[in-house]
Order: sequence, then structure tokens, then C-alpha cells
Amino acid sequence: MLHYALVFLVIAIIAALFGFTGIAGAAAGIAKILFIVFLILAVIAFFRRAS
Repeated sequence: MLHYALVFLVIAIIAALFGFTGIAGAAAGIAKILFIVFLILAVIAFFRRAS
């Protein structure tokens, strides 16, 4: 999940450099959502393993 978030972040940065603001914004939004989902799943996994 974190890998996909980083991939979309790189796509957003490259698209922003070339001036594709719509694509950059969409890719950044997807990256942010995937990162939040990753954090939630990581916290759940941490607490399940700790107990």
C-alpha cells in the first residue's frame, strides 16, 4: 500500500513539472488517500500484534 502511495506521489510530481495540473492534483489526492489507509492499517496491525 505504501508503495502505491509513493508511486502516485512520483506521478504527481512529474505531472506537475510538465504542467499537467489536473493529473497532478488527482495523483496527489490518490497518494494522500492511500497513505492514510496505509497508516490506519499499520496502526491496526501494530495493536493486534501487541495484544
